[in-house]
Amino acid sequence: MEKHLHDHDEHHDHGGHKHDSHSHDHHAHKHDHDNTLVWVLLLTLAFAFVEAIGGWFTGSLALLGDAGHMFSDSAALGLAALGAWLARKPASQKHSFGLMRSEVIVAFLNSIFMLVVVVAIVYEAIERIQTPQPVHGGEVILIALIGLIINLVVASKLHGHQETMNHRAAMLHVLGDLLGSVAAIVAGGVIYFTGWLLIDPILSIFISLLILVSTIRLLREALHVLMEGVPAHINLQEVTLTLSRLPHVQEIHSIHIWSLSSEVTALSAHVVLEDMHAWHPVLTNIRELLHERFDIDHVTLQPETVSALKQGEVACWLTKKPDTPLSD
Repeated sequence: MEKHLHDHDEHHDHGGHKHDSHSHDHHAHKHDHDNTLVWVLLLTLAFAFVEAIGGWFTGSLALLGDAGHMFSDSAALGLAALGAWLARKPASQKHSFGLMRSEVIVAFLNSIFMLVVVVAIVYEAIERIQTPQPVHGGEVILIALIGLIINLVVASKLHGHQETMNHRAAMLHVLGDLLGSVAAIVAGGVIYFTGWLLIDPILSIFISLLILVSTIRLLREALHVLMEGVPAHINLQEVTLTLSRLPHVQEIHSIHIWSLSSEVTALSAHVVLEDMHAWHPVLTNIRELLHERFDIDHVTLQPETVSALKQGEVACWLTKKPDTPLSD
């Protein structure tokens, strides 16, 4: 009969169950990040209206495109703030891992949203190349300069707050705005001094392609997490070999490593021992090694014995205390 380990203090190591001063500092740090997202959202939305009006008045696609970026960013930042808030929700009977995965889902949705914005701007730019429209270069430069200053302020607020995929998605949108402001300034200057109208849609396409590369990269990363892929910074074979070389460990099998969120990595594995008397020191060694070398703190291990495997059975033991005799 199979007996599973549910003694969290002795047999399961869940990063979310540790409540030391470091974890409290980490939660406070995340709260500051979330406040930053709200502040950036309000500032971005306010200037998006200003830039949209300016783009309509001057006829600049670069300004209208940048305003479109900023409106999409406002929605993206709103989603990012929502995702960050949901990710802090504790585990429940319905969601045993909590809602940590919500920040990955938000990053995925933001990436899709950004792809739509890029396609729309490129489509409009192609029409502008075929049928150039008059643009007021001087006014474009003035409005774009204000936008550049605001985007630099926003970028500085988000800089250093990119630990999570959610914040990196928000930073990607802001980077798009920043490049859009630079493109609008260059386009306005060229039009003002030379009258060459094609520079406006050409720069819009160029900036859109730059944003597209970063968006696809983020989209692939989010999909990898949602598909329970092994985190990019971890080598599954290396982890398996490292654990199998620990004293008293005969074999490691059925090992799985995946991301619960951008910050939390989980591992589950079966650990084969010669006998169960060595389980407690092995558990301690595995837990410390995974934390220090691979930054894995959410760990679930199932001990098995060589004799049980030879008999074609799985031996899972319930141990009360390290000095308590084992019985099945």
